[in-house]
Amino acid sequence: MKKSFLILFFLITSIASAQWGTSSIKLGYFNPSATDGGFIIGFDAGKFIDRNFSWNVSFDWFHKNYVDKRLVAELDNYYTGTIGTLNELRATTNIHDFPVMLNVIAKFSINPRAQFYLTGGIGAEVLLINYRNFLNPEEDEFEAAFDFNWRLGLGASLAVGPRSEVFSELTYHNSNPGSQYEVEDSGIYPARVFERSYDMSGLMARIGFRFFY
Repeated sequence: MKKSFLILFFLITSIASAQWGTSSIKLGYFNPSATDGGFIIGFDAGKFIDRNFSWNVSFDWFHKNYVDKRLVAELDNYYTGTIGTLNELRATTNIHDFPVMLNVIAKFSINPRAQFYLTGGIGAEVLLINYRNFLNPEEDEFEAAFDFNWRLGLGASLAVGPRSEVFSELTYHNSNPGSQYEVEDSGIYPARVFERSYDMSGLMARIGFRFFY
Protein backbone atom coordinates (compact mmCIF):
# COMPACT_ATOMS: atom_id res chain seq x y z
CA MET A 1 0.00 0.00 0.00
CA LYS A 2 2.80 2.38 0.94
CA LYS A 3 4.66 1.50 -2.24
CA SER A 4 1.56 2.22 -4.37
CA PHE A 5 1.14 5.58 -2.62
CA LEU A 6 4.74 6.51 -3.35
CA ILE A 7 4.36 5.58 -7.03
CA LEU A 8 1.16 7.64 -7.30
CA PHE A 9 2.84 10.58 -5.53
CA PHE A 10 5.78 10.37 -7.95
CA LEU A 11 3.46 10.39 -10.99
CA ILE A 12 1.45 13.36 -9.73
CA THR A 13 4.64 15.25 -8.90
CA SER A 14 6.09 14.51 -12.35
CA ILE A 15 2.97 15.79 -14.10
CA ALA A 16 2.72 18.89 -11.94
CA SER A 17 6.39 19.77 -12.55
CA ALA A 18 6.25 19.30 -16.33
CA GLN A 19 7.96 22.27 -17.96
CA TRP A 20 6.54 22.47 -21.46
CA GLY A 21 2.95 23.25 -22.29
CA THR A 22 1.31 22.14 -25.51
CA SER A 23 -1.94 22.91 -27.35
CA SER A 24 -3.34 21.82 -30.69
CA ILE A 25 -6.32 22.17 -32.97
CA LYS A 26 -7.50 19.28 -35.17
CA LEU A 27 -9.76 19.10 -38.20
CA GLY A 28 -10.91 15.94 -39.90
CA TYR A 29 -13.44 13.28 -40.76
CA PHE A 30 -15.29 11.08 -38.28
CA ASN A 31 -17.32 8.03 -39.34
CA PRO A 32 -19.38 6.71 -36.38
CA SER A 33 -21.59 3.64 -36.76
CA ALA A 34 -24.82 5.46 -35.84
CA THR A 35 -24.70 8.06 -38.62
CA ASP A 36 -23.08 8.95 -41.89
CA GLY A 37 -19.57 10.32 -41.59
CA GLY A 38 -18.83 14.01 -41.38
CA PHE A 39 -16.64 16.88 -40.22
CA ILE A 40 -15.17 16.91 -36.70
CA ILE A 41 -13.18 19.63 -34.97
CA GLY A 42 -11.13 19.25 -31.80
CA PHE A 43 -8.90 21.15 -29.40
CA ASP A 44 -6.55 19.96 -26.67
CA ALA A 45 -4.19 21.42 -24.09
CA GLY A 46 -1.69 19.69 -21.83
CA LYS A 47 1.88 19.27 -20.62
CA PHE A 48 5.04 17.36 -21.52
CA ILE A 49 6.41 15.14 -18.76
CA ASP A 50 9.61 14.68 -20.76
CA ARG A 51 10.72 15.10 -24.37
CA ASN A 52 8.78 12.08 -25.65
CA PHE A 53 5.80 11.73 -23.30
CA SER A 54 2.89 14.12 -22.75
CA TRP A 55 -0.70 14.24 -21.54
CA ASN A 56 -3.59 16.51 -22.50
CA VAL A 57 -7.28 17.16 -22.04
CA SER A 58 -9.19 17.20 -25.34
CA PHE A 59 -12.59 18.48 -26.43
CA ASP A 60 -14.22 17.56 -29.76
CA TRP A 61 -17.41 18.54 -31.55
CA PHE A 62 -19.25 16.46 -34.16
CA HIS A 63 -22.64 17.43 -35.65
CA LYS A 64 -24.91 15.43 -37.92
CA ASN A 65 -28.50 15.50 -39.16
CA TYR A 66 -29.68 12.06 -40.32
CA VAL A 67 -32.52 9.53 -40.45
CA ASP A 68 -32.17 6.82 -37.79
CA LYS A 69 -32.67 3.68 -39.92
CA ARG A 70 -32.79 1.42 -36.86
CA LEU A 71 -35.65 3.43 -35.38
CA VAL A 72 -37.45 3.42 -38.74
CA ALA A 73 -37.33 -0.39 -38.77
CA GLU A 74 -38.73 -0.57 -35.21
CA LEU A 75 -41.55 1.87 -36.03
CA ASP A 76 -42.36 0.01 -39.27
CA ASN A 77 -42.53 -3.25 -37.32
CA TYR A 78 -44.75 -1.93 -34.52
CA TYR A 79 -46.90 0.63 -36.35
CA THR A 80 -47.54 -1.41 -39.48
CA GLY A 81 -50.05 1.05 -40.93
CA THR A 82 -47.52 3.86 -41.21
CA ILE A 83 -44.68 2.22 -43.13
CA GLY A 84 -42.71 4.61 -45.32
CA THR A 85 -42.20 8.35 -45.43
CA LEU A 86 -43.99 9.19 -42.16
CA ASN A 87 -41.79 6.94 -40.03
CA GLU A 88 -38.68 8.26 -41.77
CA LEU A 89 -39.79 11.78 -40.85
CA ARG A 90 -40.38 10.64 -37.26
CA ALA A 91 -36.86 9.17 -37.17
CA THR A 92 -35.14 12.33 -38.44
CA THR A 93 -32.48 13.08 -35.82
CA ASN A 94 -30.07 15.96 -35.24
CA ILE A 95 -27.14 15.27 -32.91
CA HIS A 96 -24.30 17.29 -31.40
CA ASP A 97 -21.61 15.01 -29.98
CA PHE A 98 -19.09 16.30 -27.40
CA PRO A 99 -16.36 13.85 -26.27
CA VAL A 100 -14.18 15.16 -23.40
CA MET A 101 -11.09 13.04 -22.76
CA LEU A 102 -7.82 12.68 -20.86
CA ASN A 103 -5.13 11.49 -23.30
CA VAL A 104 -1.50 10.40 -23.21
CA ILE A 105 0.93 10.60 -26.15
CA ALA A 106 4.21 8.69 -26.57
CA LYS A 107 6.50 10.00 -29.34
CA PHE A 108 9.27 8.20 -31.23
CA SER A 109 11.80 10.09 -33.36
CA ILE A 110 12.27 9.30 -37.04
CA ASN A 111 14.77 12.13 -37.64
CA PRO A 112 15.44 15.53 -35.98
CA ARG A 113 12.26 17.02 -37.48
CA ALA A 114 9.88 14.06 -37.84
CA GLN A 115 8.28 11.76 -35.28
CA PHE A 116 5.56 9.17 -35.10
CA TYR A 117 3.45 8.72 -31.99
CA LEU A 118 0.95 6.49 -30.22
CA THR A 119 -1.96 7.95 -28.29
CA GLY A 120 -4.74 6.70 -26.05
CA GLY A 121 -7.40 8.26 -23.88
CA ILE A 122 -10.45 7.79 -21.68
CA GLY A 123 -13.26 10.16 -20.81
CA ALA A 124 -16.95 10.90 -21.06
CA GLU A 125 -19.30 11.78 -23.88
CA VAL A 126 -22.30 14.11 -24.00
CA LEU A 127 -24.75 13.66 -26.89
CA LEU A 128 -27.37 16.38 -27.43
CA ILE A 129 -30.27 15.07 -29.51
CA ASN A 130 -33.11 16.81 -31.34
CA TYR A 131 -35.67 14.35 -32.67
CA ARG A 132 -39.19 14.57 -34.10
CA ASN A 133 -42.35 14.36 -32.03
CA PHE A 134 -44.16 11.10 -32.82
CA LEU A 135 -47.68 12.56 -33.21
CA ASN A 136 -46.51 15.87 -34.73
CA PRO A 137 -43.35 15.12 -36.73
CA GLU A 138 -42.94 18.79 -37.67
CA GLU A 139 -42.18 19.55 -33.99
CA ASP A 140 -38.85 18.85 -32.30
CA GLU A 141 -38.13 17.17 -28.97
CA PHE A 142 -34.85 17.42 -27.06
CA GLU A 143 -32.89 15.05 -24.86
CA ALA A 144 -29.32 14.33 -23.76
CA ALA A 145 -27.45 11.02 -23.55
CA PHE A 146 -24.20 10.18 -21.78
CA ASP A 147 -21.56 7.47 -21.84
CA PHE A 148 -17.94 6.77 -20.99
CA ASN A 149 -15.54 6.52 -23.93
CA TRP A 150 -12.05 5.48 -24.92
CA ARG A 151 -9.76 6.12 -27.87
CA LEU A 152 -6.61 4.61 -29.41
CA GLY A 153 -4.61 5.97 -32.31
CA LEU A 154 -1.36 6.63 -34.07
CA GLY A 155 0.04 9.57 -35.98
CA ALA A 156 3.05 11.34 -37.44
CA SER A 157 4.30 14.88 -36.89
CA LEU A 158 6.69 17.23 -38.68
CA ALA A 159 8.33 20.25 -37.03
CA VAL A 160 7.56 23.61 -38.62
CA GLY A 161 9.68 25.60 -36.19
CA PRO A 162 11.24 25.21 -32.72
CA ARG A 163 7.81 25.63 -31.06
CA SER A 164 5.36 24.30 -33.63
CA GLU A 165 4.54 21.25 -35.74
CA VAL A 166 1.93 19.87 -38.11
CA PHE A 167 0.60 16.35 -37.72
CA SER A 168 -1.82 13.78 -39.04
CA GLU A 169 -3.43 10.96 -37.09
CA LEU A 170 -5.81 8.04 -37.36
CA THR A 171 -7.74 7.05 -34.23
CA TYR A 172 -10.49 4.65 -33.23
CA HIS A 173 -13.10 6.14 -30.91
CA ASN A 174 -15.49 4.00 -28.83
CA SER A 175 -18.70 5.08 -27.08
CA ASN A 176 -22.37 4.17 -27.13
CA PRO A 177 -24.66 6.74 -25.45
CA GLY A 178 -28.24 5.60 -24.97
CA SER A 179 -31.65 7.07 -24.27
CA GLN A 180 -35.34 6.25 -24.31
CA TYR A 181 -37.83 7.32 -26.98
CA GLU A 182 -41.32 7.46 -25.48
CA VAL A 183 -44.35 7.29 -27.75
CA GLU A 184 -47.68 8.38 -26.30
CA ASP A 185 -50.43 7.56 -28.78
CA SER A 186 -53.99 8.13 -27.58
CA GLY A 187 -55.41 6.31 -30.59
CA ILE A 188 -55.30 2.63 -31.43
CA TYR A 189 -51.85 1.85 -30.06
CA PRO A 190 -50.86 1.93 -26.36
CA ALA A 191 -48.01 4.07 -25.09
CA ARG A 192 -44.60 2.49 -25.70
CA VAL A 193 -40.98 3.24 -24.85
CA PHE A 194 -38.32 2.52 -27.47
CA GLU A 195 -34.74 2.05 -26.30
CA ARG A 196 -32.45 4.10 -28.53
CA SER A 197 -28.69 3.74 -28.60
CA TYR A 198 -26.30 5.89 -30.57
CA ASP A 199 -23.20 3.90 -31.47
CA MET A 200 -20.64 6.68 -31.80
CA SER A 201 -17.78 4.22 -32.29
CA GLY A 202 -15.73 4.66 -35.43
CA LEU A 203 -12.57 5.91 -37.09
CA MET A 204 -11.30 9.50 -37.11
CA ALA A 205 -8.81 10.74 -39.70
CA ARG A 206 -7.48 14.19 -38.81
CA ILE A 207 -4.78 16.73 -39.46
CA GLY A 208 -3.76 19.46 -37.07
CA PHE A 209 -1.38 22.11 -35.84
CA ARG A 210 0.39 21.89 -32.47
CA PHE A 211 2.42 24.55 -30.69
CA PHE A 212 4.57 24.48 -27.55
CA TYR A 213 5.12 27.07 -24.83
